[in-house]
Amino acid sequence: MRREPLILGGGPAGSAAAITLARGGTRPLVIERTRETGDALCGGFLSWRTLETLAALGIKADALALPRVTRVRIFARGRVIEAALPAPAIGVSRARLDALLLDRAVSSGAAVERGVVARAIEDGAVRTGDGALLASEALFLASGKHDVRGAARPAEARGGDPTLGLRTRRRGADVARCVGNAIELHLFDRGYAGVVLQEDGSANVCLAIRRSRLTEAGSPDALLAALAMELPAFGDRLAGDATPLEAIANVPYGWRARRGTDGCYRLGDQAAVIPSLAGEGMGIALASGVSAAKAWLAGEPSSNWQTRFAHQTARPVTIASAIRAMAERPPMIAPLLPLAARLGLIDAVAAATRIANG
Repeated sequence: MRREPLILGGGPAGSAAAITLARGGTRPLVIERTRETGDALCGGFLSWRTLETLAALGIKADALALPRVTRVRIFARGRVIEAALPAPAIGVSRARLDALLLDRAVSSGAAVERGVVARAIEDGAVRTGDGALLASEALFLASGKHDVRGAARPAEARGGDPTLGLRTRRRGADVARCVGNAIELHLFDRGYAGVVLQEDGSANVCLAIRRSRLTEAGSPDALLAALAMELPAFGDRLAGDATPLEAIANVPYGWRARRGTDGCYRLGDQAAVIPSLAGEGMGIALASGVSAAKAWLAGEPSSNWQTRFAHQTARPVTIASAIRAMAERPPMIAPLLPLAARLGLIDAVAAATRIANG
C-alpha cells in the first residue's frame, strides 16, 4: 500500500489537491484516464473567487485568458436584463485550464500517470482497466461528473426528470459581437443555456435541460433548432461555424456528499454539484481539492472533512438550486427580473453563490 496519497482524476479538483499536497512535502500520484488533455464539457467560466484560488495555486489570470467578463445578461420570455458582476471573471476552455493546472502539479512535485482507467473502487483501493489494484492510505476521488463503480453517487440524486448537459462552440464575428464581455443566460421551459466567449474568441454554448424536454424534441440537433426559433437572441448565438454537439447524462444538480468514508476524500462534482447557472462549479472543484489536501496534511480524518465541506457548500448549492428551479419556469421568473435588477438582487445572488476560500 502506498503511503503517499492517490488522486483519481487530473481535472481541476485533482490537480488542486496534487499541488497542495506536493507543496506540503509529499509526492501524490495522479492517475488520469485520458492520455492527452481534452476539452471537458463543463466549466468554461471562472468567477472572481475562483481566480483568487487559482492565483494561490500559481496560475495567473492572464495566463488563462486576457479578456475579462464583467457583466451578466439574462434573457427570459422576451425580457433582457443586464447587470455588472461583483468583480471581473474569465471565460476559458477546460483544455487550457486543465493543462495549466496539471503542469503546475507536476512542477510542484506530483507524479502523474495518464491513460489509466479506473474500473472500480474496492475497499478503498482503485481497480484499473488492466486489473491492477492501486491502494493508498488516502484516496482523493476527483472523477468529475463520471461515477466510478463502488463509489457512485446515489441514483435518486438524479431525480425523476434528470438533467442532461449539452455543449457546442460557435465562432464568428457576429456571435462575438453579440456576447461581448458578458456571461449570458437564456432561460426556457425545463432548461437554460449559458453563453460566454473563451480565450480563442469562440462562444462556449452550454445547455442544462430536463430529459423530458429533449425527448419531446426528438434529438439534440432538433432541440437546438426549436430553441433557435423560440428564442431569437439565442438563435443569433448559434450562428457561425459550429463544433459537434457533446452531451453528458444524468447530472445530479444539488447533490452533496454529506458523509465521508474513512480514507476517501470526495472532491469536485463528487463532493457537491452546483447548478451550472451559478458559474461556480470550477470554484467548488478547486476549493475542495485545496481544502481536502490541507485536511490530510493536518491529519484530519476524511469523514470529518467531508461533513465540514458539505456545510461549506450548503449555502451556494441551496441558493443556486432554488434559482434554477425558477429559471426553468420562465413565466414565473421573467416578470421578476426587472425588479431584481433594480434592487441589485442579481449582484447579490452572484455573490451568494460563491464558495468561501479556505
